Amino acid sequence: MAETMTANRAASAAGTPMLQIENLEAWYGESHVLHGVGLEIRQGEVVTLLGRNGAGKTSTLRAIMGLVGQRSGSIRFEGKELINARPDLIARAGIAYCPEERGIFASLDVTENLMLPPVIAPGGLSLDEIYALFPNLKERARSQGTKLSGGEQQMLAIARILRTGARLLLLDEPSEGLAPVIVQQIGAMIREIKQRGFTVLLVEQNFRFAQTVADRHYVMEHGKMVDMLTNAELPHSMDRLHDYLGV
Repeated sequence: MAETMTANRAASAAGTPMLQIENLEAWYGESHVLHGVGLEIRQGEVVTLLGRNGAGKTSTLRAIMGLVGQRSGSIRFEGKELINARPDLIARAGIAYCPEERGIFASLDVTENLMLPPVIAPGGLSLDEIYALFPNLKERARSQGTKLSGGEQQMLAIARILRTGARLLLLDEPSEGLAPVIVQQIGAMIREIKQRGFTVLLVEQNFRFAQTVADRHYVMEHGKMVDMLTNAELPHSMDRLHDYLGV
């Protein structure tokens, strides 16, 4: 853990964090799911949360958005404390959450799904920019949500939040259950939006996919952060990562 703290300090020194979390605790009812979580993300970074099932990765995203029963500690976004903020105010501050279940409205077509979330700030992608980034969605613009493949639904779920002007995107398992060719497209999209200045916190179990898109990787176990690795360190840390992830 001392190595982790040293790495965190080095990361901080490289730029002021866009998101800074300290001593985050979270509960669902009486179930205590996060235990002193801390992490930092700078503007323009892609950072992943790695860990086995039940490690607390999704709970961390939900806690950031205020979607847990109770939370304590500190969540600062662009210098503003959000630990006591309502989920709608957290979203309006510029953080967007794309859950694993995607939340596509089946009765609406692709364009209607894209236009549904409100624009909360300038800087989001236009419909034309979204369709240039996701040509599959342009082809299916008038298709209902129920008619889309799993990969198309994932693209739509991500595209929908890119339009809002949110600056920090929380993506939960975007590669889960998708064919390799679709995973490659999702990876290319994440690299492209990074180039456009978006910041991404990505939950992943597939660290091989994460390695293709991320700058840094936090590792979670039992609701705690146990390590942090830069992407450059991964090739020399595979044994350690295998121990954490059980792969």
